[in-house]
Amino acid sequence: MLDEDATLAPAYEFDSVPQTGHVMPVSNGLYWLRMPLPMQLTHINLWLIEDDDGFAIVDTGLYTEESREIWTRLHADFFEGQAPTRIFVTHLHPDHSGCAGWLHRKFRSPLWMPREEFLLSKLLIDQKDNAPSESGRLFYQAAGFSEEQLPYYARMFSLFGAIVSPLPDAYMRLVADAQIRIGRYDWQVMMGHGHSYEHACLFCEDLNVLIAGDQLLPTISSNVSVYPAEPNGDPLAAWLDSLAEFRRRLPPDVLVLPAHGKPFRGAHHRLSALISEHEQVLERLEDLCREPRRVIDTFPALFKSRIDGRNLMMATGEAIAHLNYLLLRDRVEVVMDAHGVNWYQAV
Repeated sequence: MLDEDATLAPAYEFDSVPQTGHVMPVSNGLYWLRMPLPMQLTHINLWLIEDDDGFAIVDTGLYTEESREIWTRLHADFFEGQAPTRIFVTHLHPDHSGCAGWLHRKFRSPLWMPREEFLLSKLLIDQKDNAPSESGRLFYQAAGFSEEQLPYYARMFSLFGAIVSPLPDAYMRLVADAQIRIGRYDWQVMMGHGHSYEHACLFCEDLNVLIAGDQLLPTISSNVSVYPAEPNGDPLAAWLDSLAEFRRRLPPDVLVLPAHGKPFRGAHHRLSALISEHEQVLERLEDLCREPRRVIDTFPALFKSRIDGRNLMMATGEAIAHLNYLLLRDRVEVVMDAHGVNWYQAV
C-alpha cells in the first residue's frame, strides 16, 4: 500500500530550461547546465555546486569539441577564471564522464568517482585500439544477430574510447552513504545499481535535492543491459532493488535533478511507476516466450520504438537483462542450437 504522499504525481519544478551551454540557478548555490548530445537524447543536464573558493562540477558531457568549447567559455565567465574545485562523475557512461579526464588535466581539479566506474572506464578506454573480442562476437551471435548485424558490435567496441577522455591514474572514491561537504551543505552519496555498476547520486537533506544522474528520469526508463563481459549477469534485479531502496529512503517531495529531462517532484510515484513498468515487461516477455524465441525476437515485448542500427546494441543488452532475470528465477529456460543461437522458452 502506497502512503498518501507517494501518490503525488511527478510535477516539473521550472517552466523554462537553460539554453544549451548556459547556466540557470536551481537552488541556493546550485546551478543547472545543459550540454548538447549528438544523438536521440539531445542533451544532458550537468550541475554546478557552490564550493569553497569556486564551484564543483557534477558530470561533464561527451568529450567533443563542442563540449570543450562550452567548458572553456564557462571557465572564463561563470567560473571567473577559477579552476573547478572538484569534478564529480556519477557513473562511467560517456555523456557523464567524457570530459572528466580533460577537465582534470586542464585545471588540475581532483576527480571523484565510484571505484567500479573508475576502473571499468579505464579498462574500456585502454581497449579502444584493440580488435573486438571473439567472446563478444559469439555473445551477439547467440542473441540471433545476422551476418549483416554482427559488424555493429565491432563499430561499438571502440566508440567508448573515442568520446571519453583518458582518466587520471589517481582519483577520490565515492562510497555509498558517505557524507561529503560541498560549500555550505552536506551531500550524501546514494548508490544505485543496474543501469551501471555503481551509480552515485548526491542527496542534500538541507536543500531537499537529489542529483539523480540516470538513476531516476522523469519520462523514460534508463537502459539496463547485459554485456559480453558478464553474459550471465542479473542487472535488472539490482536495478529493481535500487529503485525500491530509493523509494524507501527519499522524501516524497524531494526535488529530483535528472540527467535528462527537467527537474521534478514526485519521486515516489515515479519510482513505483518504473518498478511497475519492468514487472509488466517481464510478464509480456514470459508470455511471448510460450514459443521458443531468440533475443532479437523479443523486442516487441520490450520496446515501442523501431529497433534498427542506431539502437540495436542497447535493445539487445536490455532484452538479455530481462531474459536473464526470468532465467535465474526459473521462469524461462534456454537452449543453444547447432548454430550457436540461444532459444528461450517459458517454463
